[in-house]
Amino acid sequence: MLNKKSQHINNQNNFFYLTLALVFLLISASLDKVITSGLLQYILEAFTLITFGICLLSLRFDKSWFRFLLSLVVAWLVAVITRAVLGVEEIEVIMLLLMFIFFYGTFRSIMRQILFTGSINTNKIIGSMTLFLLLGLMWAIGYLILIHFLPGSFHGINKGPWHENFADAAYFSFVTLTTLGYGDILPITPIAKVFAYLEAIVGVFYMAIVVSSLVSSSRVQYFNDNSDD
Repeated sequence: MLNKKSQHINNQNNFFYLTLALVFLLISASLDKVITSGLLQYILEAFTLITFGICLLSLRFDKSWFRFLLSLVVAWLVAVITRAVLGVEEIEVIMLLLMFIFFYGTFRSIMRQILFTGSINTNKIIGSMTLFLLLGLMWAIGYLILIHFLPGSFHGINKGPWHENFADAAYFSFVTLTTLGYGDILPITPIAKVFAYLEAIVGVFYMAIVVSSLVSSSRVQYFNDNSDD
């Protein structure tokens, strides 16, 4: 039987839970083909809130970011309730901005914990996967904001509620981040093209910088351990 402590989110397994939460958030977006739009909105918002909660639990060890991220979650909930009560769809862009800032803050906190503290372990390797997922999510949200202000920026994604376009935006984001470029969704306007090629550049540099940093740190740790022997 598992020890109860092993079931809790701690600084030895926090990135594992966070990665799972992000994966489930992305999977929930794919339900747009099997459920109604109205229900999809509530499902996505519920999964987003759960992801926020797991992020907060995972990053509570970083006190400097925890309070900031918590305030963003409260503001996002206020925006959701305000939109539901008043029926003002324009509040959605505020929700997207808050989501972007939250995931950016999460990215910064994880980056500090992975690259600048302690030795390399399995949790930190999983954390590097979390960073990659966060990059894709941030760009997906950026595309949704761009579509809100500049409809027609993409061929294959039309302006609409964020929950209806989230799956396509996330799909295009990760296809671009990994430089696959299938071509079924295309940037049309100049600024959309800039967003797309900047994401592709970031994806390449992520592999070059973050992964190589982890490998280098692991080698230094290995040599230090052997020298002690």
